[in-house]
Amino acid sequence: MYRACRKRVDTSESSGDGGGRSGTDPRAKAAVPPDPAQRRGRRRWVMDTRPLRRPAYRRLWSSTVVTAVGSQLTAVAVPKQVYDITGSSAWVGAASLAGLLPLIVFALWGGAVADTMDRRKLLLITNTGIAATSLLFWLQAVTGLESVAGLMLLLALQQAFWGLNAPARNASIARLVPKDELPAANALGSTVMQTGQVVGPLLAGALIPVIGLAELYLIDALALCVTVWAVHKLPALPPLTGAPVRRAGVREVVAGFRYIAGHTVLLLSFLADIVAMVLGMPRALFPQLASETYAGYGEGLALGLLFAAIPIGAVAGGLFSGTFSRARRHGWMVIGSVVVWGAAVAGFGLSSSLWLAVAFLAVAGIADMVSMVFRGAILLSAATDEMRGRMQGVFTVVVAGGPRLADALHGGAGSAFGAREAVTGGGVLVVVVMLALAAAMPALRRYRV
Repeated sequence: MYRACRKRVDTSESSGDGGGRSGTDPRAKAAVPPDPAQRRGRRRWVMDTRPLRRPAYRRLWSSTVVTAVGSQLTAVAVPKQVYDITGSSAWVGAASLAGLLPLIVFALWGGAVADTMDRRKLLLITNTGIAATSLLFWLQAVTGLESVAGLMLLLALQQAFWGLNAPARNASIARLVPKDELPAANALGSTVMQTGQVVGPLLAGALIPVIGLAELYLIDALALCVTVWAVHKLPALPPLTGAPVRRAGVREVVAGFRYIAGHTVLLLSFLADIVAMVLGMPRALFPQLASETYAGYGEGLALGLLFAAIPIGAVAGGLFSGTFSRARRHGWMVIGSVVVWGAAVAGFGLSSSLWLAVAFLAVAGIADMVSMVFRGAILLSAATDEMRGRMQGVFTVVVAGGPRLADALHGGAGSAFGAREAVTGGGVLVVVVMLALAAAMPALRRYRV
């Protein structure tokens, strides 16, 4: 009642109908507070920040803000150091693959571990391990060891810790925010990570000539110390009361795959990502397209824009996540975003203009953000807490492995049929296969919260 009366008083004063202050007095206009309805309207389309009102989630998210850029410094420093030592891009590729197998193995096992112990404790152990690995990277660089084998061993160790860390981190979100805020929480985290993928490499390129390559590892290690502190401040996250006591072994990993097979909506959420990434991620063809199709714009400029366009689009999607994060039909959001991704990739393949191509890739990045948000929400809401770690372990493997499979597939198709034809065909296949899956298996269409 007070708010209603207050609103009527303010309205009459600003219009000059009630005496007192004149409607032409600028001070009277300044005294009128913004319309709450207008504020709510703005919040409906800008980033949905409701989860940040929850202290525990805010601490977890804040740690991600710090490390999103720091981890990218190491991601740039390792291949740069390998290339400086060997002068060979083949060794750079081999070093990247050295981290893939440990990531896959430890992500699957780490998901099972996250379902059997306090996730906060697991995050403390693994973040400390990642920080220690970054310090070892720094030590080998400052001492001038120049050992590719040593770098590959450290990279494998780092990826093993990351594989153990990621499922626990992602599975913890569902314990820190209510179900209706899961899309918003995923959007906040994904936006930070995508921003790191844009800012981190740019910052690394600017810092290497100034402070040297070794110090990039040290900055990453210091950033990880902030992460360890933030995780330490989280509440305990043990298995829920009544959950059976288990040991994290092969049997538990296999049980996770059985759980996926028995829950169609979870299976389809993974398949949607595999379809989008394996058939439609065209990054392996960016160098060829920059050299051939867009050479007139400058090969270096074209290559940089192509690689940056998808992450920039994803960041834009995250900044305006309020437009979609409150949607309740999560299944349709996944289907629609994957179809838009495929159509945008096909449009990119048909574009002879660099700027139009970048625009299509940015749209694809927005669609990828939407897909990521709702696939993550489905994994957290449709799975029980005792299975969330294993679901996130499989999710980590799919996210890490899909683009690498796409690189091999698109690279071969580009050599056989031409780069633009391979990109366009891949985008069309994404649309056709996703629509066929949605039509044949209605579980995803029907899923909502």
